[in-house]
Amino acid sequence: MLSVIIPAFNEEKSISRAYSVISGLLENANIENELIFIDDGSTDATYKEIRTLAEKENNVCGLHFSRNFGKEAAISAGLAAAKGDCVVVIDCDLQHPPEKIIEMYALWQEGFEIVEGIKSSRGKEKALHGLAAKSFYSIISALVGFDMSNASDFKLLDRKVVDVLNNIPEKKGFFRAISFWVGYKKATVEFEVQEREEGTSKWSTIGLLKYAISNISAYSTAPMQIVTVLGVIMLFITAVFFVWALIDKIAGRALEGMTTVIIILIFIGSIMMISLGIIGYYVARIYEEIKGRPKYIVSAKCESKKNN
Repeated sequence: MLSVIIPAFNEEKSISRAYSVISGLLENANIENELIFIDDGSTDATYKEIRTLAEKENNVCGLHFSRNFGKEAAISAGLAAAKGDCVVVIDCDLQHPPEKIIEMYALWQEGFEIVEGIKSSRGKEKALHGLAAKSFYSIISALVGFDMSNASDFKLLDRKVVDVLNNIPEKKGFFRAISFWVGYKKATVEFEVQEREEGTSKWSTIGLLKYAISNISAYSTAPMQIVTVLGVIMLFITAVFFVWALIDKIAGRALEGMTTVIIILIFIGSIMMISLGIIGYYVARIYEEIKGRPKYIVSAKCESKKNN
């Protein structure tokens, strides 16, 4: 059986269409399936739509979060609830083309344990957003050691991979990267990002920035090394000014002006504040992990009678 995980946040207009398109494709391909919708604390009628589907259809499971925990948490909840021999994660807005699921499933039948959806085109997006996304993936690729320039959440995972991911205790993972990190036999399927037909994107610029920072820190301690680099730079600058002051002392000249001293003090203070900020962010991440709070809270669940 194939489990299809569909995270949704304020997607009341997309639920029914997502179900009919995906379920229809899988039925025509004679693939036994279950569709797991995860309502990530929506404030509209998203969960009502999911519950209605569960009452009418025989292959629907719905989870409703007590509040918005984020897409990563929604994917984790879907992986934990999935019963299939393999699992596909796809966006509710169908910007990930559902017909590619059939191609992924065929590759899984050939023995591949992870089938990555790779973007051949990012679709229509603002130039600034595209540049920011390209920069982020360049950084994250360099940090994790994998080429993630066109990576996406759209992928198929074998049951053994799902079990591994479910047993990772990390609270704030990065699904796109962790599926690269676990290894296993991989294949790729290229796709073009489709235009959204219903609703609007739920990602703001600030939200994407926070998401990027969180994921970079989750997979690398490289930002911590910036502190060391800045320290070395300051040591070099200090040595230059020490030699300069020593030469002036020997020559009987005083170091001219307070401006230089003030600039140096401000520069050192800025470096220290940046360093403390970086260290503080990693300490905060450690604090979040050791508190042991769950990744998400499921406040309601609905399921088709076939799945009960």
